Amino acid sequence: LRRRLSAGPILAAMASPDWTNQLYFGDNLDILREHIPDESVDLIYLDPPFNSRATYNILFREKSGEESAAQITAFDDTWHWDRSAAAAYHDVMTNGPAKLVDLLDAMHKFLGQNDMMAYLTMMAQRMVELHRVLKPTGSLYLHCDPTASHYIKLLLDGTFGARAFLTEITWKRTSAHSDTRQGRRQHGRIHDIIFVYAKGDQWTWNPLYTEYDKEYVDEFYRHVEEGTGRRYRTSDLTAARPGGDTEYDWRIKRPPDGAWQADLDEGWKTPVRGWEYKGIRPYARRYWGYSQENMRDFAEQGRLVYTRSGMPRYKRYLDEMPGVSLQDVWTDIPPIAARARERLSYPTQKPEALLERIIASSSNEGDVVLDPFCGCGTTVAVAERLGRKWIGIDITHIAIALLKSRLHDTFADDLSPYNVIGDPKDVESARALAVASEHDGRYQFQWWTLGLVEARPVKERGPDAGIDGFITFFDDESGRAKRIVVQVKSGRVERADIATLKGDVEREGAAIGLFVTLAEPTEPMRQEATAAGFYEPEHFPGQLYSRIQILTIEALLSGEVHAEYPRMAPPATFRRAPRRRRAEGSQGALG
Repeated sequence: LRRRLSAGPILAAMASPDWTNQLYFGDNLDILREHIPDESVDLIYLDPPFNSRATYNILFREKSGEESAAQITAFDDTWHWDRSAAAAYHDVMTNGPAKLVDLLDAMHKFLGQNDMMAYLTMMAQRMVELHRVLKPTGSLYLHCDPTASHYIKLLLDGTFGARAFLTEITWKRTSAHSDTRQGRRQHGRIHDIIFVYAKGDQWTWNPLYTEYDKEYVDEFYRHVEEGTGRRYRTSDLTAARPGGDTEYDWRIKRPPDGAWQADLDEGWKTPVRGWEYKGIRPYARRYWGYSQENMRDFAEQGRLVYTRSGMPRYKRYLDEMPGVSLQDVWTDIPPIAARARERLSYPTQKPEALLERIIASSSNEGDVVLDPFCGCGTTVAVAERLGRKWIGIDITHIAIALLKSRLHDTFADDLSPYNVIGDPKDVESARALAVASEHDGRYQFQWWTLGLVEARPVKERGPDAGIDGFITFFDDESGRAKRIVVQVKSGRVERADIATLKGDVEREGAAIGLFVTLAEPTEPMRQEATAAGFYEPEHFPGQLYSRIQILTIEALLSGEVHAEYPRMAPPATFRRAPRRRRAEGSQGALG
């Protein structure tokens, strides 16, 4: 009730041209319930994380419910049956729609308490909220793989209704490969599934087209026009039923060279010696499919060709055809190549072309696009480029940091204003995040802190690694990257921490060590850092940078300080997204 009462001003703001896009950090279930009003979103795309690489023996193994709380991180996208999943199941069973309750109850009886059931339960909660926030004219695209797609479709039917189902899209996400060579006796897995559902009877739909296959062109557009080289096919000009001005004679003649030419004079019904007539044949029950005036226009435009019998046919040029209307099997959008400029080294990153097709076909400029599992922000970036408003949600600070970097690299001064909601804005909220991170094991405080200095977290953590992240930079023209190692501390700090960081710098061959602390550093710590000396780049003699730098969270939040190092180019910690302009790449045909 509180959400419904407060939705009016929010809806008005979302419809305003002054709307500010929103990027949320946190659990999308909480954010949907607390921040997104009813029927406020035009298009939803979601690619929920799921550990499809796990074997079925693991996914369907019964769990005690005592294991650690469910975690979703950028590098471990597994859902687990535990107390959190059991609570979510109870929530759906007591508050969900009747059909979804019956369906989830049947799934629970069939599957038992395991990781697959945890995934489906968590998704059921979110589907209820996504259905609520979607406009009557909106649609939802849910991206998954065949591991759980059959269960997911049942949940969507239970939430949206079976009649709301529009399409099951098959996307060929990779080239052929052999799973048999990997020890699996099965067919190669090369496709994902995208389910499309509408909320109401009238949903936004913009027809898109793809290019014709070469085989189709060669077979049906085999004629080539002399002089222009334009490919064309011919089509019938007659119809089985009369309608309007369709009962007339079309006068043609055969010159000495044997070609047929239309008579463009006004005397349509006056016989002329040497001319033949093609018109109504009562015994054949055929009529002209176009009026006499249209036929004259076709002739003047050179759009008529004649068969050996003298019957005119209409030229249809290949370059005037929109292409093949979009089908439900997409094989023309390849995965992101390892060295593609678009790749940002994010584990589940999807191609921009895939999201461009979805957003262009199911939303209009100015519509609101929501991605509740936005990850590195492909949906958000494409929505920004195509002039849509957007809402992105993710539960990891590493994704938020990467997404912010991507937006600014891609659009620079063209980027629309946006708010980041849910991340710490002051020392107290940073301290609260640090306390929460100690209990959930997600390293969220470290990831958020690393984002403040544009550092990337260390993916593989060893017990004595001592390094939480790194910054990559260039200070010469050799093309060799230099590295800054970063250590983050949220609790008590002392001189020994700086001594340890100095050792890490030497061991890693790094140029600089960065120590970021929530607590105020002690004077002995500063002395230890000063004793480490300076880094002097070879190409910038005389420019000195402290080899060990200590930065506090408070100073970083205030903007008073930043990491100091030479920069011949922008930081290369995150792979830079290619520069784009808004409204670039509006899509007609996709090949």
